[in-house]
Amino acid sequence: MEIDLQPVGEIDYGILLQLKDRLHRVFGCPVVISDPVSIPQEAFSADRKQYLSDMFLDDLKPFKKAHTYVLGITDVDLYTQGLNFVFGQADIAGGVSVISLHLLKQENYGLPASNDLLIERAQKEAVHELGHNLGMGHCEDGTCVMHFSNSLIDTDVKKPFFCSHCQPKLAL
Repeated sequence: MEIDLQPVGEIDYGILLQLKDRLHRVFGCPVVISDPVSIPQEAFSADRKQYLSDMFLDDLKPFKKAHTYVLGITDVDLYTQGLNFVFGQADIAGGVSVISLHLLKQENYGLPASNDLLIERAQKEAVHELGHNLGMGHCEDGTCVMHFSNSLIDTDVKKPFFCSHCQPKLAL
């Protein structure tokens, strides 16, 4: 197994390097950083001022290779049908997922920026979406990385790893 970090738009390379290291520690597999691709402008909803995450997933599918999971990382505000926003989304069958750093940033809530907190939140969302790619569902344990985040508070409460109930399900 390999994880391909695919920047969608401009992403700070330092963030990508830290995510690469953290994901390697969690999953124990090679993690590579690919060259950035463009944000799919057709995904933008002028009414919502957000981007439809499903279109990001569609654009990531051509980068999928055997034994590789593609994790798109973007810095735009994402949503999917039926939800006001998403921190991330996975296409389980397609083996691709995407996370957005946008709503994980303190400064989007009128608070001072914190790179450490941003990296911690990004790791949790990345591990969560990759967990879905590996066939895992949501967990009822609010501290498990596979717990559904309905708010940033939910993300902050989660640990950056799988609980003792979910870890054995992880098929690596």
